Amino acid sequence: MERLTLPSGRAAAVGEYLEYRRIVGEDDGGKLFTPEEYEEYKKKVLPMRLQNRLFVSWRSPTGMDCKLVGPETLCFCAHRYKQHKTDFETIPQQRPISLPCRVSGCGCRAYLYVPLNGTQPIRCRCKHLADQHSAAPGFLCNACAPSIEFLDSPVTAMDHPFLKPFQASSSSSPETLTDVGTSSQVSSLKRPEEDDMAFFERQYQERIKMEKVAKQKGKASLPSSTKAS
Repeated sequence: MERLTLPSGRAAAVGEYLEYRRIVGEDDGGKLFTPEEYEEYKKKVLPMRLQNRLFVSWRSPTGMDCKLVGPETLCFCAHRYKQHKTDFETIPQQRPISLPCRVSGCGCRAYLYVPLNGTQPIRCRCKHLADQHSAAPGFLCNACAPSIEFLDSPVTAMDHPFLKPFQASSSSSPETLTDVGTSSQVSSLKRPEEDDMAFFERQYQERIKMEKVAKQKGKASLPSSTKAS
């Protein structure tokens, strides 16, 4: 690793800059405060931080505080704790306190600590890492999650075979799940006293019955033709 050597005067300036960055963070918008603005910022913010300082920790399911969150601790959105809103004139009454991310364009609405397994972040049940998910509420996986349009589209009988028992009929026009009543969904479940053959036979008979009802409805909806005398 390369070692940097600075003159004594410049080393002091670097120390002052680090102190400035720890106090101001990104509140300056990328443009350094003037000495007057810096002093005014400290007079306003430092007393508020001393009075309303937040102590954040990650608590395990057993109720033990396992990890104290510091300024550099990463959030689920891949930004650090210091990049979230942590200064409050009055502490909010709601719990937990929402600490939204202040980075432009980030959809994170509350700081979420991601536990580590050793030095590696834990994986989601979809087998992907936290940084492969959206920071917006819902936390959809960017690697495997379908689009919002796909999730909002109606489920039809042409979809996964698992959904076919829930279809209203087997006509050529696809029927959506919204057309299926609760009784149809319940009847597709296996009863405790049924064996496999009885279950499949009942499903077959119910499907034939639904097809007959659908055909009768189709015939009834056709306009009656009259012959001219």
